[in-house]
Amino acid sequence: MMQESGIESRALVNPTAGASSPPSTSVPSSCPPLASSIIPLTSAGTVAPPTGIPVSSTSTSSGYDITWGHGGQAPQIPLMPAFSGPATMPGVLSNPMVQQPVMTGGIDAGSSITFPEDQDDPKEPDHITSPGGIWGFFKGVAGNPVVKTVLNKTKHSVESMITTLDPGMAPFIKSGGDIDIVVTSDKEINVEAVRDAFQEVFGMATVIGEAGLSNSAPQPVGYAAGVKGAKERIKSLRQGSIIHKNQPVVSLENFIAELFPDNWFDIGYLILEDPCHNIHIEVFTQATPVPLHHIQQAQSLTPPDYSLRWSGLSVTVGEVLERSLPNTNRTDWYHAVTGMSKREMIRSAAKALAGLYKQQLPPRTA
Repeated sequence: MMQESGIESRALVNPTAGASSPPSTSVPSSCPPLASSIIPLTSAGTVAPPTGIPVSSTSTSSGYDITWGHGGQAPQIPLMPAFSGPATMPGVLSNPMVQQPVMTGGIDAGSSITFPEDQDDPKEPDHITSPGGIWGFFKGVAGNPVVKTVLNKTKHSVESMITTLDPGMAPFIKSGGDIDIVVTSDKEINVEAVRDAFQEVFGMATVIGEAGLSNSAPQPVGYAAGVKGAKERIKSLRQGSIIHKNQPVVSLENFIAELFPDNWFDIGYLILEDPCHNIHIEVFTQATPVPLHHIQQAQSLTPPDYSLRWSGLSVTVGEVLERSLPNTNRTDWYHAVTGMSKREMIRSAAKALAGLYKQQLPPRTA
């Protein structure tokens, strides 16, 4: 049967005669002989070094046909090579191509196959790989411009909700920062108007009121009287040591003026002084028309020998309108006449004042 198939089986010759050896495992004739089981011998009886580079464990001897059993065709699935390292013989140079470790399920520690070590990804952000733990993570998140925008919008929404439910909380929420302003008036309508304007422009601002004294008449007449009254209020606070000499101050004074013949208007004058930064800004509110007969009535109620007649009248336009028009307050008669409150007028002018002040301030240093 073996002769008919063309395969000739030979017994391996043991080079060391008389030595006991373990019984060899028989290999079926249908499998190709292993390359590691064939040990070439020299004429002196020693093991000859292998010649050539073994390609795989499949032998290419003439006694075996790889297409046998496949109908004369090459197999569709090639045989997987199995490398094994023969025992090193003394005095014989080993072929490095033959001594390959056996491929197993795990990775042998002595394997000559090396794998590239993991290297840091240069595109990876520094804040992820840098130490710092949870604080480093928060620092990286806080530095994200998108996160900053979301946080600012959330903060603004919460503040808007609080101030809508309780408008009295606005001065406390937005107070602080680097802007500290003193208004030369203790009337809440004036202080609130200036505070709202500066907090809108600067975001955070501390604005308080201190009553300043003026040596002008209660109802100033003309631009000169209005400007003089506002500046005297600042001077009284500084000379009385109520505020520091370098304290930024906003002072305001309302006066009446005849801009056209028999056409009188009420105008508000606002001045900002910041001696520390050498800033001096002046603005005016919108002009509110006052009927001529109300002006004539205020003039008739002022005594001829009034000591401050040079600066104005002893009776204000608000007092006259309070007597003439029902449901009119002498302090805020503007709403009854124009539909716009005095606070809105002062706030509009104070906002322009704050905007000019912000432009003239030196840039902040970190």
